Amino acid sequence: MAKPIVAIVGRPNVGKSTLFNRIAKQRIAIVEGEPGVTRDRIYTDVEWLNRQFTLIDTGGIDVNKDIITQQVRQQAEIAVEQADVIIFVVDGRAGLLGGDEEVAGLLRKAAKHVVLCVNKVEDFASSAETAAEFYALGLGEPITISAEHGRGVGDLLDQVISMLPKVEVANDDDIIKIAIVGRPNVGKSSLVNQFAGKQRVIVTDIPGTTRDAIDTYFTYEDQTYLLIDTAGMRRKSRVEAHIERYSVIRALRAIDRCDVAFIMLDAVEGLTEQDKKIAGYVHENGKGSILVVNKWDLVEKGTNTMRDFEINLRTNLQFLSYAPICFISALTGRRVHQLLEIAEQVVGQRNLRISTGRLNEIIQDAVAINQPPSDKGVRLKIYYATQAQVNPPVFLIYVNRKELMHFSYERYLENRLRSEFGFVGTRIILSVKERQ
Repeated sequence: MAKPIVAIVGRPNVGKSTLFNRIAKQRIAIVEGEPGVTRDRIYTDVEWLNRQFTLIDTGGIDVNKDIITQQVRQQAEIAVEQADVIIFVVDGRAGLLGGDEEVAGLLRKAAKHVVLCVNKVEDFASSAETAAEFYALGLGEPITISAEHGRGVGDLLDQVISMLPKVEVANDDDIIKIAIVGRPNVGKSSLVNQFAGKQRVIVTDIPGTTRDAIDTYFTYEDQTYLLIDTAGMRRKSRVEAHIERYSVIRALRAIDRCDVAFIMLDAVEGLTEQDKKIAGYVHENGKGSILVVNKWDLVEKGTNTMRDFEINLRTNLQFLSYAPICFISALTGRRVHQLLEIAEQVVGQRNLRISTGRLNEIIQDAVAINQPPSDKGVRLKIYYATQAQVNPPVFLIYVNRKELMHFSYERYLENRLRSEFGFVGTRIILSVKERQ
């Protein structure tokens, strides 16, 4: 089930990032203490009045003051192309400027819902007067807010969710859904072509939920797969390579819909910050993960080339330590067949359920080997644990004092569970509760 996408657009310095942070801080809790997850993200999952959507901040692009119009057009086009609803932010203090009209012109041409948001309006009495000139943009009634102080943000979100599309839930539990995600030009299309061209039965190609993506169904050894390909989404040739950070946006819906994500990396270029962002989103959403190192045939080999590459990935993607790594050539087909076997294994691991009795035996053994942490003479006591859900596996651990559960000890318990049960390719979520 893919979440709708809401993008915040506007010219520089109108408060887009302030609005993004205001909504994010009120509605989500950022998990701290997980090393390796890139934090300078431009997206967050939001819930408002029981409606969920992914919020995109377009404020991350560095704008050259000499070519503001060109840069604003580029960032707005990318966001508009992917989003279901646009929050168009203007500056109530500065008034209506040429840059606002430039963005508004793009939005009027797009068949998208737009919420016109007049930011930096701190004075209640003058809000109607401040908003009046923005009617000239032809984008409906402006909503006045102060992102810095939070005034009017609730009204803004009410308007946004009234425009969100209805999310359809597909009944295809027996199908393994695989998202192929990664930066542009890492070989996603070549991998899809290998599967589509070499397997026994191609059922059909239909347009996917993500714009310009193709859902490819096929059967291999009596198992039906759905490939959600994000490779075809970069249709505008004038979008330069320096805006490739927006490949994150292109991957969001595909990741939301999948069971397993093939996180494709370029063996020649190596790991980039953009790769970390995409991998971080897969991890945070609890999806199955397989690191697919493509173009391995183009790498000059030495004695320990593969081992050194793997060590580098493990060092820089510590939060994905559970993800299998597969070195392939999508062009020649080398090792590609292994990916489906690994994907099926990961799906099985994500649905693994541990009996409460066996689970507590493992936890008690772990505590006996390595005593829980203590603080000011009070030691953490683990009373019992139980599995709350699968896909991904979630375990509830009941303790005397929640704050005594240090991150390092939580990771130790996770490693003990992995050494006993595997959980290959899937995140394990440990939820620590105080026993009443």
